[in-house]
Amino acid sequence: MIYILLNFLLIAAATLAGLAIGIVWLRASRMLLPGWQTLALAALAEFWLAAILAGALILAPPEAGAWTMALGSAFVIWVGFVLPVIWVTFTVYRLERGSALSASAHWLAVMLTQAAVMQGWGLTAPGT
Repeated sequence: MIYILLNFLLIAAATLAGLAIGIVWLRASRMLLPGWQTLALAALAEFWLAAILAGALILAPPEAGAWTMALGSAFVIWVGFVLPVIWVTFTVYRLERGSALSASAHWLAVMLTQAAVMQGWGLTAPGT
């Protein structure tokens, strides 16, 4: 997990970009912005998401090209982990399918944005 320390500022920048996407998404959905405690929890969760994504980007094989792997890794993680959790949660709690679709699209946008921020600025792999 040393890569988190090596890339702390970059992961934090990706976190802020993800939070900005979330705020814009809420505004576009005509929803109220959450209080500072909810934003703090969201920031912590988005930092962890960006940290895991950074690890995946560092380990991604370069054969397909840096941007293909960056955005592809974000998409694969979203499809493999985020999307199923959202759909199961919304189904179990019998929440609206439109809300599940919006939440899923929001998190895809966050992950693609975070990947773009980290790829654009460049991650530092351990031992380099």
